[in-house]
Amino acid sequence: METSEDLEKLIKDGRLMFQQLPMVEIDGMTLVQSRAILNYIATKYDLYGKDTKERALIDMYTEGIIDLTEMMLQVVTCFPDQREAKISLAKDKAKSRYLPAFENVLKSHGQDYLVGNRLTRVDIHLLEVLLYVEELDSSILDPFPLLKALKSRISSLPNVKKFLQPGSQRKPPYDEKIIEKAKKIFKIQPS
Repeated sequence: METSEDLEKLIKDGRLMFQQLPMVEIDGMTLVQSRAILNYIATKYDLYGKDTKERALIDMYTEGIIDLTEMMLQVVTCFPDQREAKISLAKDKAKSRYLPAFENVLKSHGQDYLVGNRLTRVDIHLLEVLLYVEELDSSILDPFPLLKALKSRISSLPNVKKFLQPGSQRKPPYDEKIIEKAKKIFKIQPS
């Protein structure tokens, strides 16, 4: 996606069911909506739990991660004079609500992963948000040793490690240039 015209073409061609991104083409299908995409890929690669109870926990933890991620996105889309307040709010909520909750999950069962003692999509999703919050405050995980260990364990998996290397498909941390480009493509006004 380089220009707003690229997005408009996908919409005009009927490729975006709800006229918005994300969209993934996989296995002969065009999927839209983040959770549908994540659930399909997680199911396909056996990262969505072994039963209904595990899937419910994965979904519950994912919703918490999404709440924190949405706060982080406000940092990106806000007016410059609101940025520090949004960062402060996101860091405060991360430290007082979300990170302790996930630390407690790991502490409560003493296993290496959040659900079922094996890697699931929620562990990967949590890694992503942990990397985001560390971009705001590199010491934010210091009071959470089990989350630090989880981050290290997942980051060391060969495919994840490769993905996190510079030059991979992973998007770099947001900077003003990237933010401005995205705002133009998606015609976003500051919140």
